[in-house]
This record gives sequence, structure tokens and C-alpha cells, in this order.
Amino acid sequence: MLKNKEFVKMIALSAAVTIVLTVCGFIFAGPVPGILILAAGLIPTVTCALVTVRRYRDIDELNTYLSAVLAGNDVPDITDQKEGELSILKTNIYKATTTLKYQKDLLANDRKMLADALADISHQLKTPLTSMMVMNDLLMNEDAPDKREEFLKTQSAQLDRMNWLIQTLLKLSKLDAGTALIRQETIPGLVLAADSLKAFEIQMELRNITHEVTGSDTEIVCDRNWTMEAVQNIIKNCIEHMEEGGRLVIEISSTNLYSQIKISDTGCGIDEDDLPHIFERFYKGRNASKDSVGIGLALAKTIMTSQRGDILVESSPSGSVFFLRFYKTII
Repeated sequence: MLKNKEFVKMIALSAAVTIVLTVCGFIFAGPVPGILILAAGLIPTVTCALVTVRRYRDIDELNTYLSAVLAGNDVPDITDQKEGELSILKTNIYKATTTLKYQKDLLANDRKMLADALADISHQLKTPLTSMMVMNDLLMNEDAPDKREEFLKTQSAQLDRMNWLIQTLLKLSKLDAGTALIRQETIPGLVLAADSLKAFEIQMELRNITHEVTGSDTEIVCDRNWTMEAVQNIIKNCIEHMEEGGRLVIEISSTNLYSQIKISDTGCGIDEDDLPHIFERFYKGRNASKDSVGIGLALAKTIMTSQRGDILVESSPSGSVFFLRFYKTII
């Protein structure tokens, strides 16, 4: 406080004026007026000094608080409920520091997620690459046509897997970065479901899996291509967990709150411990197939949330049910 030259000058000037007026009062008017003049000068000066000292103490506390924030230390909450401009400043500073801390935590979490994602991607790509390198070495030393054809088919399958993985990761990256173009279209739900099933008709026929699209002729407001991607990823997951002779049903319905695509299967179900995690990236449940990567359902979830929708799941040993909900009004 004493380092503030303006404050020191103000106190010194006030004291000097008070002393001069007091002396003049004693000389020209007597002791009583002199004492009154002294009191009239000292009381405001002392009051002003005390108030200023208190304000400087509060400012010093704020300065210490900000220094601790800049140093990255844990700082206590500001719980000042007093009135006045200084209390408003304290509240705004606390809001700013709380926001900065939240952003810092988000960045730290994003860095961790990025590191984990890179490690998972590296692991997922390493497996097919290793297999292809082995197949390539065998091809170089193999003369039998049937064996060479077998190795080439294996390499082709691994290339397809890598291509699917890379394309899916690119789609996830676009959605995360907010660069994916999401269009709002009005599409009949039954048509959307039927179109999504077309890519799996041969696969289901080979495995004797029956399928059905039922429900009301509800129109869904969504992006056609992205929503088909989400639905197909869920259908793919259902088919992978069904034995031959299974059944897949897609039901379209609507309420006052949302339009819904319900996808149910007769597969092995999802383990109860896995249910809270199945939409996490690279998570593989206990019933996952050996070729599962763990990003299909994660992509479906991201697509739905990008359209302000949601995915819910229920499961039992007799099968799983997925609910894709497109909310009509966002609260």
C-alpha cells in the first residue's frame, strides 16, 4: 500500500492541511476551535486511510489468488457474498479462473484421449500389416498356384480390413472436428431401414438370417447418408453376434418427443458388464468377434449425437435391442 505514491501524497497533503488549519485555529480562535479543526481533519483522513488499507488488502488477496492460478496450483473457491464493485470483480475473476481450469482439464483429457487413440490405431493397423508382411514373404518363396491364390486372398481380406478401419477413423475425425456436413432431410423411416438392409442381404441369405421391417410410416428428419452409416454399423454388429437361422427386426415408430428406429436381434446378447462401455471407441466386449475393432458402435453413437439424437441399448442372453432416437424438439 505504501508503495502507491498517489496514496502517500494524499495522506501527506491531508495531514499537512489539517496541521496548518489546527495551528491557525489555536492561534486565532483559541484551543476549543483548534481541537475541533483537528478532529474534523483527522477523522476523515483516518477513515479514508482505513478504508483504503482494507481495499488494498482485498486487492492483494486477489493478486495472490491470480498468482496461484497462473502457477497452476490448486486454489480455494472465492465465496465473497458482499456487495460493491470489488466483490463483483472477485466474482468475475473466479468465473474466469474456473473457466480456465475447466478448459485446462479438457485439454489434458483430450491429450490423453489422443494418445490412447493413437496407441489403439497403431495396434489395430499393426496386426493386418504383420499378416501381410508374412504373406508377402511366403508368396516370394511359393510356387504352387493354389497356395499363392490362398495367400493373395488373405492379403486382400487384410487390405479390406485396413481400408475399412482407415475410412471409419476418417469419418470419426470429421465428426469430432465438426467438419462433417450434416444435412437435415425428411426421409420415410421404412425406406431408410430397407435401404440400410440392402448391403447385408447376401450375407444374411448365406447364413439363413431372416429380417423384417415393420412399424408406422413415420418420417424422420436426419442426414440420410450419415444415418444409414449408423444404422448399418448396428446391423453389422447384430449380424456378427447371431448364429445361423437368426432373426433381425427393424421397427419404425414415433412419439410426441422423438422418431425411433428399433433394431432387435436374436444373438448371444451383450454382457451386463460391457453394456455401459459398448459405445466407447476401441472397446471390445467379452462376446466380440475376433475380427472386431471396436469402433463401429462408437461411430454410430457419434453420428447420432452429431444430429442431436441418441442411441440406447437393452440386452439379454436371447438378444439385443438398439433404439435410435431422433428428437423432434431439443430442450
